[in-house]
Amino acid sequence: MRENDGRRLDHHTLEQMRLRAVDAIESGVHPEDVAASLGMARGTVYGWLARYREGGKDALRARPVPGRPPKLTGPQMRTLYTMIVGADPRQYAFEFALWTRDTVRTLIRREFNVALSAVSVGRLLRTLGLSPQRPLWRAWQADPEAVQRWRDEDFPAIRKQAKAEGATIYFADEAGIRSDYHAGTTWAPVGQTPVVKATGARHSLNMISAVTAQGLLRFPPTPAASQAPGSSSSATNSWPTPRGRSIWSSTATPPTAPSW
Repeated sequence: MRENDGRRLDHHTLEQMRLRAVDAIESGVHPEDVAASLGMARGTVYGWLARYREGGKDALRARPVPGRPPKLTGPQMRTLYTMIVGADPRQYAFEFALWTRDTVRTLIRREFNVALSAVSVGRLLRTLGLSPQRPLWRAWQADPEAVQRWRDEDFPAIRKQAKAEGATIYFADEAGIRSDYHAGTTWAPVGQTPVVKATGARHSLNMISAVTAQGLLRFPPTPAASQAPGSSSSATNSWPTPRGRSIWSSTATPPTAPSW
């Protein structure tokens, strides 16, 4: 195949070449000269000219490339979008709470009796304007009205009393860490998964910390950080008081509140 072979060009470029070639010939340029200037075969240019004389410039325009028709109709795709965006997979009798390509694939086969590969499902989801994302987890027991009431009524009263007493309000909670939990990514050659060596022993630790609304963080550098659940109040109450100010440590958050 020659480097200037027309088959290497996209349809839009070829359409413009055909139109310009015909315009040049109509203005008096010899077809062979046009072919030489475009780097095309003489037979190709003469073929364009014959198509033009038979059907006009419309015959020179690029035609849509026929492809495999979609297996899902427009209404089916709209229904699928609504099902994915508007519901949890568990509402459709799936055991997992996240939409995966295999889950959607099963849903399509069940609802529309259409079999698609996982790759095709991925393309379909992107066509629908969806992308894989890390979700935010929220407690299903959350009561938005109770949370709002705590923000509007309870917390302002707590803040007012703390100000009167010269106290600093801290919000305390526990966190657990495990030695066998790994997060993050690293750069490596494509197709070669890197291996990070680590201990096979498993350790866990419960930590207690507290933070103010201004972002000031406190945590005890003592064994109190590994106390059992439920002991966070006693742990924070034992922390040293900064600059003679009293500390209020609150482990009572709004009713099953989402992360702030």
